[in-house]
Amino acid sequence: MILALPPLVAEPIFHIGSFPITNAYINSSIAVVFFLIMGLLLRNRKASVPKGLQNFAESVMEFLLGYVDQVTKDRKKSLKFFPIVGALFLFILFSNWISLIPGTGSIGRWLIHEGHLELVPILRPANSDLNLTLAMALFSVIISHVVGIAMIGFFKYANKFIKVWDIIKSFSKGGMSIFVAMIEFVVGIIEVISEIAKIISLSLRLFGNIFAGEVLLTVLAGLIAYGVPLPFMALEILVGLIQATVFSMLVLVYLTIATTPIHEHDSEAHAEATTAH
Repeated sequence: MILALPPLVAEPIFHIGSFPITNAYINSSIAVVFFLIMGLLLRNRKASVPKGLQNFAESVMEFLLGYVDQVTKDRKKSLKFFPIVGALFLFILFSNWISLIPGTGSIGRWLIHEGHLELVPILRPANSDLNLTLAMALFSVIISHVVGIAMIGFFKYANKFIKVWDIIKSFSKGGMSIFVAMIEFVVGIIEVISEIAKIISLSLRLFGNIFAGEVLLTVLAGLIAYGVPLPFMALEILVGLIQATVFSMLVLVYLTIATTPIHEHDSEAHAEATTAH
């Protein structure tokens, strides 16, 4: 009787019709329900002087908002971005930590595989499922573009990537201006590719670190069940915090960059400077 190594794909625990409910999905659902209940509890508290749960929640929010301010340098932007960045941070952190609660890894379905009785845990870290990390990364990059367009305008924002208008204007100036405009057009195409790379890097970084930790803990628990896995569990608590911070901070940087107005620069000035050198 051994613990089954977690596969790359989250294991289905049961089905609702044809829809599989995986152990990673159960973990993420618990996180969503937890924050929903917390939100409802805090919403009903209207004390002028916060105390207890409300005081703790407000302290956490103020602490996180301070970090957001350090990146945006603008409280108005911070307040706009905070619901997105804060929600991602808390969700990733909670879903990472909940699977480390002692006993959760020993509750599951027993399956016979190659003559051995293996345990498939009911709870698996939600972020060890690539489907979830990819969905969060896709949402984060898309929302950064949506917010950028909303704040600085569609055409100005699109000029970051598709610099066709700069090329058209450069023909009236001729010479080096056309060359500079063509280079900037190629750079814009590279920017488009980098946006796709953001989705891949965001999703794989989070998935890889959390999944690797889950495999490590499973192996150690299977070899030596008592004592030895505890330091590694403490390490996974730190990894869960770091990964939640890295993911949310990167999303915050994307939002900040996307909403920074683009300073128009004259291709002719570039051409003159280049000629002078």
